[in-house]
Amino acid sequence: MESCSTAVSRTPAAFLLLHLGLVSSMAHQNEFQTGLAGGEVTLNCTGILPDSKLSGDTVVRWKYYDTPLWRMEKGTSWKTSAFITDRFSIKKQYKQLWVQNLKLSDAGIYTCEYGSNKVRTSLHIFKLTISLDGHFLQNEVPELILTQNSSSPLPDLRITLFDSNNNRVTPEVQSEDRKKYIVNLKKLEAMHSGTWVCEVHSDSPLIDQSIPFAVKVLGFQNPDLERKYATVDSTLILSWRLNSQKIKWKEGFTGQLNWKQQESANPHELLDFNVTAQGQLHETKKSNNFLFEIPERKPESTIEVKLPKVHFNHSGQYQCQLEYQGRHAQSKIELVVMKVSAKPVGPLSRGDNMTLTCQVSGPLPPNAYLSWERVNGTKKDIKNSERNEVKLEVNISVAGLWSCHLIEGSDRKISFHYHVEEAAVWINYVIIGASVGGSLLVFALGCLCIISGTSWQRRRQRAKRMAQARQYLLENKTCQCQHRLKK
Repeated sequence: MESCSTAVSRTPAAFLLLHLGLVSSMAHQNEFQTGLAGGEVTLNCTGILPDSKLSGDTVVRWKYYDTPLWRMEKGTSWKTSAFITDRFSIKKQYKQLWVQNLKLSDAGIYTCEYGSNKVRTSLHIFKLTISLDGHFLQNEVPELILTQNSSSPLPDLRITLFDSNNNRVTPEVQSEDRKKYIVNLKKLEAMHSGTWVCEVHSDSPLIDQSIPFAVKVLGFQNPDLERKYATVDSTLILSWRLNSQKIKWKEGFTGQLNWKQQESANPHELLDFNVTAQGQLHETKKSNNFLFEIPERKPESTIEVKLPKVHFNHSGQYQCQLEYQGRHAQSKIELVVMKVSAKPVGPLSRGDNMTLTCQVSGPLPPNAYLSWERVNGTKKDIKNSERNEVKLEVNISVAGLWSCHLIEGSDRKISFHYHVEEAAVWINYVIIGASVGGSLLVFALGCLCIISGTSWQRRRQRAKRMAQARQYLLENKTCQCQHRLKK
């Protein structure tokens, strides 16, 4: 019986202790909240009644650590010198403290007191800084700096990045202490423009903070280097698409287009351009020696040059370069030109041979080669070059349509079709007749020359004999006259 009475007597004490614990937990609450530098945060005075139901004699206070910020008593409020009026304000309904344009120094302990209640909030601030204010040119490497500040010991953070296409990015993260983390990314491309997200995680205290930040990458929608192919005498347009309008780039920049036939040659400026802050593109032609045109109608924010008639020496590198604040980005187009020639030129007679030569302006990629084939021909009419050869000859004896192909891997990049005409039959007869007639004519001329030479020789000999005879007669007559005179 004694034990039972003891147990019963202890029961009210247990309920009393439980009640006191609940009251204590209700009277003193600890909360944790995060904020971003430059952003805003609302700190709650948890449990307080709305303003319309709050007793008139309730005193409400806000403090930063032990420094008073704001106080309300009997419907009248006061602000202290620590209450920064252009950033701090009180939301009247539930007496929440609203802090705008957060700074790292705003981190700390904020306490709301009303009656016997205290709500203690630990504010943890993050600041994310991106190099160059988030404005990059393609192939530049951005650097992020994540800084944190808190009243508690700083936690060890895990950082995850997602690019504008929601692809996870694995950065290189460095941290000498837990206060500042330096995050280095890889080279940016024009397609990376948009909103990125930096996710910050911690287990103690529990933090899952997403920090969005804007990235603008000015550049070309072309690859850094692309190869184009053209045949001699064809028409070609080379174009570079700027992404300034697409990403709403609000500042002006300049650029130029250069050409050089070989890597080691000096560049030749073809045109320069500038883009205004409003996105208007202006181009100026710089070369009159190079046969090209600037098309009047073309897509917006596009640099274009037109080669009305491609020459073999138009091959080489065309580099479009833009400049912004002393920094540069460029995109190159390597033009490869193909030409075909025949020797001898003209129709192919039966029994004759012709040499077709296909040549490209090199060098070619390692997996590229040239190939000759006769359309609707056989495998015997196919000839391939060795790797990296830029010239291929084929000896043919059959007329028809012959094609030279430039093949890269399994992809046929360009073809040049050359039609070899077959000489007509009557033309063959004419040629044979002309050959025979020519031979007969030469023979006749030879005979005539021989006859004429013989006749001329005879006439010469006859004239010589007649001259001798005249000389003899003259001498004989002179002798007779002298004999008569002596008588």
